[in-house]
Amino acid sequence: MRVAIVHEWFLTHAGSEKVVEQILKIWPNADLFSVVDFMPDAERGFMLGKRAKTTFIQNLPKARTKYRAYLPLMPLAIEQLDLSGYDLVISSSHAVAKGVLTGPDQVHVCYCHSPIRYAWDLQHQYLQESRLAKGFKSWLARIILHYIRIWDVRTAHGVDQFVANSAFIARRIRKVYGRDAVVVHPPADVSAFTLREDKEDFYLAASRMVPYKKMPMIVEAFARMPEKRLVVIGDGPELDKCRAVAGPNVTIMGYQSFQVLRDHMQRAKAFVFAAEEDFGITPVEAQACGTPVIAFGKGGALETVVDSPDPAQRTGIFFREQTLEAVMEAVSRFEAGLAFDPLACRRNAERFGVQAFQDKFRTLVERVMVAREEQLHDE
Repeated sequence: MRVAIVHEWFLTHAGSEKVVEQILKIWPNADLFSVVDFMPDAERGFMLGKRAKTTFIQNLPKARTKYRAYLPLMPLAIEQLDLSGYDLVISSSHAVAKGVLTGPDQVHVCYCHSPIRYAWDLQHQYLQESRLAKGFKSWLARIILHYIRIWDVRTAHGVDQFVANSAFIARRIRKVYGRDAVVVHPPADVSAFTLREDKEDFYLAASRMVPYKKMPMIVEAFARMPEKRLVVIGDGPELDKCRAVAGPNVTIMGYQSFQVLRDHMQRAKAFVFAAEEDFGITPVEAQACGTPVIAFGKGGALETVVDSPDPAQRTGIFFREQTLEAVMEAVSRFEAGLAFDPLACRRNAERFGVQAFQDKFRTLVERVMVAREEQLHDE
């Protein structure tokens, strides 16, 4: 069986690339395809040393750094990849990868990280953050996104089976494409995070400093609770905002190595997470360290954090609004005598381990392949 794996772009080894890494471990002889591939040679280990077969966008000016500017061309580009010689096509898609062309005798399974966020329900937020809310460029962007939505829905018909990374994304797939999706949570390398039961007297927030992560809100909330200590790890465009609102009880460390991040995750009394994520891997990693999570109760966190009245099951608590007051109230509840078992946190994290992902995804794809064979036999 010839297998093709299609991914949007290879530039870093981040969340969606970690999914591709595990899919490659299931089918190590698969060929890789992507819009562009600028992954540094020293970081290709997760790709098994492979290079993706790319589109014409790879050779356009400044594609390495400005590849997102070529979004209007990506639907055309992805359709030019010739996958006609493959029995199984697996797309890892959060933008255009699922739009590859496949024939009626091929099986196309799409692991959907999300329908194109900035073309659908997050369009208005995207336009505001990109300073495209008004003017000629705004209307041009809106027209482009309109046609991308039309293309996005049409290409959903070429997918035999959607796989969602969370029930939250499965609902988004149903809303956008009118298709059901099987949930297979993305892999968390819980083996890289060891349990530590003795905790120190500080909270931890760690994330990329981008607007939807709400890191300045967390920092300001703790600045208003000067008796509580917060450590912040991460870098990005909102780092200066975090520094501007931080009090003396908040330590902002900026970017740190994995070893430093893991050490703080193990020692923190709780991990604070304020984003509305599709899944959210860092709360799982914190729980793998035996650290409970104080999380915004929406999106993927509802599936990875257990806010239970039973202390033997409880791995965190939720706050229901992305506000300073809600964060402060949640921290007060956390300190009001709620009991947390580090072993319960670890057990919960292990549900999202690498082996669990591989087993579930392999079984699902095999089931789809068998169903297709039976269908062809009946015909």
